[in-house]
Amino acid sequence: MGNAWIEVADRVFARRHTELDLTTGLVVGEESALVVDTRGDHRQGADLAEAVRAITRLPVQVAITHGHFDHCFGTSAFLPAPVWAHERCPEFLTRTAAEQRRHWVEHYRERGDTGTAEALATSTPAQPDHLVTGTASLNLGGREVHLHHFGPGHTDHDLVAEVPDAAVVFAGDLVEHGAPPDFEDARPAHWPSTVDAVLALHPTTVVPGHGDPVGPGFVHEQAADLARLAEVCAGLRPPAESPFPDETTQAALDRSAQ
Repeated sequence: MGNAWIEVADRVFARRHTELDLTTGLVVGEESALVVDTRGDHRQGADLAEAVRAITRLPVQVAITHGHFDHCFGTSAFLPAPVWAHERCPEFLTRTAAEQRRHWVEHYRERGDTGTAEALATSTPAQPDHLVTGTASLNLGGREVHLHHFGPGHTDHDLVAEVPDAAVVFAGDLVEHGAPPDFEDARPAHWPSTVDAVLALHPTTVVPGHGDPVGPGFVHEQAADLARLAEVCAGLRPPAESPFPDETTQAALDRSAQ
């Protein structure tokens, strides 16, 4: 799987990336466009910005689904574009960016990927300057995008981007395809209801933070799995009944104990 655009609806694109199986997004209106997530370092961000310009030369805005490095350390390549995120995202970045950078630079160096390690070592995430509490609406010219925070899940500041006229939702890491959900900063008890709120938008296509775009059936199944795991974390089921691998289950249990 190489870096490539998938047009999931009219002028609504998902871009698949080899690195970390990441998926970013682009929504094009008549007057401007919205980029959803910006990749993991300044070099990757510049690559994405070039790919966006191959689709449209319209002015862009950026929406960050959450503050994990792979979704937002590339934002500098899009400045001075407005950068939207949930209101808790700036504090999360201030508190965790240095440790995220240290951990993943070490990861890439151990893997022998010195180019990515050095690019990340010299990347600083741009702070969002347009903050969302509940819902914000962006007019791209003949097309609106709604940014929603439905509650905690993958983090305490997840933001989803809804394109109502195309029935597409960019869900960030609230939905994972191709790998189990990540619980490092999660709120396991709340994640199922947050995904239920995404489904209540009645999307026909959901673009996950990693993996291929999916339909609502996949998301319903993942929501059910998350609900079952939440019951494990609450002590209502034994860990053996978790639908996820042992490592994922233990990470969720650890988060629930904090």
